[in-house]
Formats: sequence, structure tokens, C-alpha cells
Amino acid sequence: MENKNAQTFEYKAEMKQLLQLIIHSLYTHPEVFLRELISNASDAMNKLRYIQLTDETILDRGKDLEIRISVDPKAMSFTLTDNGIGMTREDLTENIGTIARSGTLEFLNKIKEEKKNAGDLIGQFGVGFYSVFMVTDEVTIETRHADKDSQGYRWVSSGEASFTIAEISKAERGTTISFKFKESLKEFADDYKIKEIIKKYSNFADFPIFVGKDKINTVEALWRKGESDVKDEERNEFYKFVTNDYEYPLASLQLSVEGAGAEFKALLFIPRQAPFDLMRTRQHKTVQLYTNKILIMDDCKDLLPEYLQFVRGVVDTSELPLNVSREVVQNSPAMTKIKTAMTGKIIQWLQKMANKETEKYLTFYKTFGPLFKTGLNADFANREKLIELLRFESSTQKSGEMSSFKDYVGRMKEKQKDIYYLTGDSRAQIESNPNTEYFKKHNIEVLFLFDPIDVFVIPSINEYDKKTVKPIDKGDIELDADDQAIKTDDDLSKSLVSVFKETLKGQVEDVRISRRLVDSAVTLVTSDAGMDRQMERMMKMMGQEAPASKRIMEVNIDHPVIKNLSRRYLANVSDDFMKKCITQLYESAQMIDGELPSKSDYIKRMMDIMEEATK
Repeated sequence: MENKNAQTFEYKAEMKQLLQLIIHSLYTHPEVFLRELISNASDAMNKLRYIQLTDETILDRGKDLEIRISVDPKAMSFTLTDNGIGMTREDLTENIGTIARSGTLEFLNKIKEEKKNAGDLIGQFGVGFYSVFMVTDEVTIETRHADKDSQGYRWVSSGEASFTIAEISKAERGTTISFKFKESLKEFADDYKIKEIIKKYSNFADFPIFVGKDKINTVEALWRKGESDVKDEERNEFYKFVTNDYEYPLASLQLSVEGAGAEFKALLFIPRQAPFDLMRTRQHKTVQLYTNKILIMDDCKDLLPEYLQFVRGVVDTSELPLNVSREVVQNSPAMTKIKTAMTGKIIQWLQKMANKETEKYLTFYKTFGPLFKTGLNADFANREKLIELLRFESSTQKSGEMSSFKDYVGRMKEKQKDIYYLTGDSRAQIESNPNTEYFKKHNIEVLFLFDPIDVFVIPSINEYDKKTVKPIDKGDIELDADDQAIKTDDDLSKSLVSVFKETLKGQVEDVRISRRLVDSAVTLVTSDAGMDRQMERMMKMMGQEAPASKRIMEVNIDHPVIKNLSRRYLANVSDDFMKKCITQLYESAQMIDGELPSKSDYIKRMMDIMEEATK
């Protein structure tokens, strides 16, 4: 071992503090040491690639740029070699030794002064190399700069008291880092483990990475290529690689954004199928975050608003340091700008799909609509654009067909002022609701809302295109006075209504003569200030308190049953059978709405009525 001109440099006292910070605070997993070393090696080769464009005298000028790694399980040793630009003596003292010497105190003081997380400052001081001390007690660097007249050097340190630099004979340019793993971390001295870490963090590195004879990073970073240079087949295979999905994606989007502090490239996808727990736990993975093709976060949910977290893929930015924590991502101004830019681009993507690829958009909407629609109550900056992307089934369209608010307005009748909708558990249940009868008779379109999330979202849309958006089961709905279903409204009817009120006292808020019923005898509606029935049910299912509000009962006085009750009323205003029928009518309306409190009582009363009617 040569030791010519060896020199020892003492670490400052703060070095131990720094190493403790690195090992216990800065990095979550010891395996990132390999990510850091590969990133440094890639930087060295990128610098060389740039220099050799103009300098023909550099060492080994025509040699392929690559990273080679070897491990020995028995000796628990590790070696990484790159043939990049290499380092001079000054580089070793100033670059490798900076944080260990003059930068240490400044780094620690800055954390204390600014009261920041260590990750906020880590990129400013380049301590990535020192992550190696999480897995070893001593490191050796052997290096030679690419300049033809350069000298080789060996740098050795245990990272505590000092480091030494000595001149050595080294024929080739580049850098070799070697060490022995700590006994507790001998798992890393295995080819399989090293390959696994490379595929996780460095699979898209610029240069070939070999472990023994095997090239590990075999997948291209497609997001770095021009959109026109990437074939659909390549995108599909890339999607399957980064997501482990067995199906091809429904759609893909390639982005290259520059300016306003939001510089990034991305390759994004919409899956064909939603993860089973998408709405329930949000534990599915979203996008991977890279900086200069090195993975820093495998599941970066902070990069997208929650309602867009069905998107998968890769985002790569140079705006962040390699050593970044989730807390840094959440608070980074650069990440905020990237998130805003990405959100806008994804919404534009969906708008284009909705306009030009309708079937594909409807497939997306039926799969991810429940999550996507929550954006209306969260993303107020993009609310109007999101409203345009909503789709609904309706009374005038076939089952399965979906329309936008804009489509609905285009089909509105000449004198129609409002947009009408009704919520329910299914299309069939909504179509059988008595409140739709007037609208069916006069062919007025009603939007059908049977996605459970609709009751939390749509009531917040009060207006579209200067037209009020109204539920048809509200008691205050206005119908055309010249074309109402009701034909009579005399004193007898009013008197009968008073019997309904007395019989159902305490059970309903009011009883009124209906102007919306055509074929049904009665219906239940909500007062203008009352909570939507579907909303009440959803809240109860979610375990939240939602005291049931009393309904308004509307009576169709032209219905044969109501007319027969009127005759019984004329004969005997205190007829118990009549009151039993009124209660049965009320509970029938409750049953249609899915709110019948006791099926056994209802059936028993029905049998009593049948017995009386068949005497």
C-alpha cells in the first residue's frame, strides 16, 4: 500500500453530531446509502460527458461510461466503481471533506437558527456521501481525475476523528469506493439485495449499472424522451413496470413543464381498474417522485390533490435535493408549484378526453368518478372546470348513457327555468319514485343521482349557466301553473287534508295537496330547509349523527283511493278505518323511500285493511 505524501485532516468536534443527525434523523432506511453513491457516480459521469465534448485530451476518452458494483458475502465487502470525471486532491478535501470540516458547524447552526427540519437544508451541504456510515465503520475512496496529468489519491476515514489522503498509482480515471459492512447489516453484502435496491431507487439512472456481469437498470426513463419519440407500446409496458398492474392503462399523459418554479417532467397514467380500497382507505399508491432520475419517494401523495390520486406514474424534477423527507415535500414551495401545475394539466387532459374520446372518458368516470367528484368541495380554484366534467344519467336518456350539465341545458324546454335532479339508491328506484310523475308526464328531463357521493357534492351546486339546480323532492318546487296535475281544490279536499294532518300528527311536518303527483296517491318530500334523505342515510351509514327530519306529505286528491276516503269522510268524519288507511298510505310512502320503520306493523295493518275491505 503506497503512502506517498500522506496527510491527515482532523474533523471538527461537530462531526460526531453530524453523523448522528445523518444516521438517526436524515435518512429513514440504511439502504439509501446505495442510492446516494450511485447518484454521486452519475453526477461524476455527467460532468465527464460534458467536458469531453470540447476536451480531446482527457484520460480514456472513448471508454463507455458505466458503474460497476461487487459484493462479497463472506468478507461482507462492497465496492462501487465509476469511470466518471474523478477527483483531485482539492476535490477530496473541499467536496468530500467540506461538511466534515468548515461546513459542519454552519449546517448544524442553520438548523437551530431557522428551526427547520434537517431535510430542508441537506441539499445545500452535500452530505449524501456520508450516508455510507450508516452501513460501515470505515470507507476508502480511490480516485483519479480525468485530466491527463492528474495524480491518483486514496482517501480513508472512519467518519469520526479524521480522514487521510495519500497519493497512489492509478492508471484509469474515475472513482472507487470500498468498505466492509457492519455485522448487523451483513444482509447488504448479497448480490440479490444490492440488485433489489438499485431497481427500487436507481432503475432509471443515466448510465449502465452492473452488479457482477448483470446489467441492472434495463428500463428507459421514457419521461425524459420527447413525446413523439415514445411509442404507445413502450408507454404501456412502462406503466406495467412502475405499477405492477397486469393490464395496460386506460390513458397516458406525458408532460414537460418549465418556468415559474415548476420545472418537471412526468409520465402519468389512468388505470383501467380502481384499487379495491380507493375510496375506503386511500392506501393505494399514486405517483413516484424522482429527482434527476433517482427515486426519492415511492408514493408521493402530496404531489396531487386527493381527488386526483387515482393517477399513477412518474414525476421527475431537479427542484428538490436528493435527500428529502415527506415533511419537506409537504412544505416545499417548489412542490406546491409543481402540484398546482400538475393539477391544471391533468384537468386539461380530462377535458380533452371528455370532448374527443367520450367513451374512454365515461369509462374513467364510471371507475373513478366517486373520488374525482370530491374535488368540487375541495379545489375551489378549479371548481367550475370540475363541474363541466360531471356526468349523470337522466330520465330522457337510456340506462348507462351519461350527460353533462351542458348537454342537459341544450335539451331544456323553451319555458324551463331550472335544472332538476333526484337522488336515490339506483336508477330503478329513482324511476319508481312518485315525485317523478309530473316530469314524466310533461317530458321534463330529470338528472338521476345514484352515486352515494353525489349527495355530498351536487347540493353545493346552486346554479349552472344562470339556471337554478333543484332537487324535485323538495316541497317548494315550482311547477307550471297552467299545466299542473291537480284538477280540483274544494272545501272537501281541504277538510280531508286536515284529517291527514290530525292522523299523522307528530310524524310529518305538514300535509299538502300535491301538484306533482299523477298516478300515485301520496308522496313524501323534504322542506326547503330539510336535509336530503339520501344524505341522512349516508351519514348514518358512516356512523355520524343525522337526526331524521320530518317530511311533508303531499296528497293527490284526484287519485281513486283519496276520492274513496273522501266519501268515507262525508259519511263519518271519525271513521277509524279511514285513519288506518291514511297511516298505511304514509308508511307506503316511507317504504318507497326506504324508510319504513317496521315491516311487521305495516303488514299486519295491511291484513286488517284487506279483511275489512273483503267483508
